[in-house]
Amino acid sequence: MAKIEKETIAQSLKNAGYSRRDFLQLCTTIVATAPMGLAFTEKATPAAVAKAVAKAKKPSVVWLHFQDCTGCSETLLRTSKPDVADLILNIISLDYHETLMVACGKQAEDALNSAVSENAGKFVLVVEGAIPTKEKGIYMKLGGRPAMDVLKEVGSKAAAIIAIGSCASWGGVPSADPNPTGATGVDSIITDKAIVNLPGCPPNPYSLLGVVLEFAVMGKLPALDSLKRPKFAYDRLIHDHCPRRAHFDAGRFAGQFGDAGHNQGYCLFKLGCKGPVTHAGCSTRHFNEMVDAWPIGTGAPCFGCTEKAVGFRMPAFDKVDVHLATPPDTYAPIAGSVGTFGAAAAGLVGIAAGALGGAAWATSQKLKSSEEATAEKTPTAGGK
Repeated sequence: MAKIEKETIAQSLKNAGYSRRDFLQLCTTIVATAPMGLAFTEKATPAAVAKAVAKAKKPSVVWLHFQDCTGCSETLLRTSKPDVADLILNIISLDYHETLMVACGKQAEDALNSAVSENAGKFVLVVEGAIPTKEKGIYMKLGGRPAMDVLKEVGSKAAAIIAIGSCASWGGVPSADPNPTGATGVDSIITDKAIVNLPGCPPNPYSLLGVVLEFAVMGKLPALDSLKRPKFAYDRLIHDHCPRRAHFDAGRFAGQFGDAGHNQGYCLFKLGCKGPVTHAGCSTRHFNEMVDAWPIGTGAPCFGCTEKAVGFRMPAFDKVDVHLATPPDTYAPIAGSVGTFGAAAAGLVGIAAGALGGAAWATSQKLKSSEEATAEKTPTAGGK
């Protein structure tokens, strides 16, 4: 059976009846999401991005579910610019997704095998959920096979792998102590493939779109940090751009939920906010284009879900180790204290002043004598 040639993104959008203005609006959203860190958006206008994206072939995406709550897929379904139909049908070719497709049972297995074989070496594998490894992976099976075996087989034929969500990145909720199923992340099972971690519970859906389009347009994955997170999406601490940062610097903290400080929008650090150690764009890239649609925006402390050693590892309301700036103790005083000036001190000052004055007078006399002597030895004009 002949392979079906993938159409370009421009062809797909045109066939779906979308105008150039619609396409430019999408590209503007992408540029706003990742102005830096992606090769196809770096120093580029929305028009330039549109030109590059339009030429790209729709990337084939295979999406596997393991130990998860489907929250990462849910956040994808809630995007509005583009909405899920645009994303699935016109930007990427989502060839397998257990939650969204109609097929089940043998039909679903056939769909997965077909998607993998027809796009071997070219498709992007998206993994949602942790993978149980204890007792040879008996705690989760797909079609009678352990999930970790399915991951190894499908992953071996993928061009790149994206672990979406904290669970797929490094175990997340299922791996919390005591981790009875031995749940772990993708990169602890597959070590010979390019893997991008998109931690978050859930992560921002535009981060996924940016990574997939970077691969489709440029043929490579974006720059990653030491935890394999794309730098364009995890390049800042939430604390650096938090709308409550001014209260932190001024030493104003909510002491408990519902108190006067909490109601006035004070800093949530003392309630366990992990923002000072958490790298994510939540404070500037709100979910689904809704202002304050993120934990701190709704009055809840950051949980630290994008950090491997914080989210699902530290108790929710424990404070992280960070220096607290609590004025006025940490600031220089506006004015120092005023003391008294006694007679003894006045006498010492007078003696010192007299000594300095006498030394200055003596020096001036010596200079005067020296100048007079020099003048006597120097002949005047017309003299002998």
